[in-house]
Amino acid sequence: MAYKFALDEITTKINILQEEFRLTHESSPIEHVNTRVKSPESLFKKVAKQKVGLSLQEIKENIRDIAGIRIICSFVSDIYRVFDMIKRQTDIEIVEVKDYIKQPKPNGYQSLHVIMKVPVFMSDRMEKVYVEMQIRTIAMDFWASLEHKIYYKYNKQVPSYLTDELHEAAIAASQLDQKMERLNNEVNVLKAHNQEDDRLLAKDDLAQIMLEIMENIGVHTKNVQ
Repeated sequence: MAYKFALDEITTKINILQEEFRLTHESSPIEHVNTRVKSPESLFKKVAKQKVGLSLQEIKENIRDIAGIRIICSFVSDIYRVFDMIKRQTDIEIVEVKDYIKQPKPNGYQSLHVIMKVPVFMSDRMEKVYVEMQIRTIAMDFWASLEHKIYYKYNKQVPSYLTDELHEAAIAASQLDQKMERLNNEVNVLKAHNQEDDRLLAKDDLAQIMLEIMENIGVHTKNVQ
């Protein structure tokens, strides 16, 4: 229950940021959001694998991804932009950051992983709950989803030629992200120039309108200092 409530809290924060960007900007850095709470079966497999004690307190302190939220962005720069916005939330405590974008895993996996504590206010207490946040691009998410399906299909015994091709695909996905980032930057530069041209044209139009108004009311431009 506490983990579900923690996801509700962080999801609300993300929704507010998305709505703010829709209202004040032309687009949002957040494409879409997914959440999940680990199933009891998955949780106990991880408890056994990590040899964590079976007390509730030990599980809560050592298994920090029971509640998970994944944020998908269009561009790599958006990932760090969203993370900065999350860090500025004063009621959220950032516990750990693993940047698999600057330092990808050996198999090519990329994502920004953040472990945080989210306050949950219930009828009789306030509890800080661990939540794992993953922030990645569409290309990163597509690759991770494909890799997960392949490993699931082969029960984690993937042939070496497939792991090699997966690594090549990860490199291609990273190159795609870099290319899209460059294109986005170029578009932003062009848009800024166009906006400046529009602003100058608007000033010229305003000056012409003022002259016409002054002439219509009998004020000649030669008399205007």
